[in-house]
Amino acid sequence: MTARNGLIDSLGEFLAHALELEHESAARYEQLADSMEIHHNQDVAQLFRRLAAMSIEHAKAVEQRTQGIELPHIPPWDFKWNCPGSPESDCLEIEVTYLMTRGQALQLAWHNESRGHAFYAHVAADCTDAEVRRLADEMAVEEAEHVNLLKNWLARERDVNGAGHEDLDPPNVPA
Repeated sequence: MTARNGLIDSLGEFLAHALELEHESAARYEQLADSMEIHHNQDVAQLFRRLAAMSIEHAKAVEQRTQGIELPHIPPWDFKWNCPGSPESDCLEIEVTYLMTRGQALQLAWHNESRGHAFYAHVAADCTDAEVRRLADEMAVEEAEHVNLLKNWLARERDVNGAGHEDLDPPNVPA
């Protein structure tokens, strides 16, 4: 994954990116959980809530690292990732549907966490500031743990490639 607008070379800028990534991830999972609940897909809603809680905990850890560091205000269009939103929220290559299964939701989460890991690994590899490089590497390791956790959860799911739940009230679309 390459950063869009150049390198991240200050600790404040890096932490601002990390905070945005985690807050956007939590917000997206909460939004997905709300949508699943509205459509009575409680099992997947609970999974998305659990994923949101994990992102919130990670955001709290990042917030602790910001103590005493002035974070720059970065407009959404100036964040340095290669998609419109943060790597863990808006770069979806997996279809999201209210009928999705736990396995499909876990695939989505695995994809998002893999992108988050790639972002941190990219910063760690390309940054010229030693402290940013060290912290980015540490956060890449944490994201790799999340990726492996989701990989293990996926391995236990039977419905990864399933068709999803049956729609008991399909839309009435004229032919």
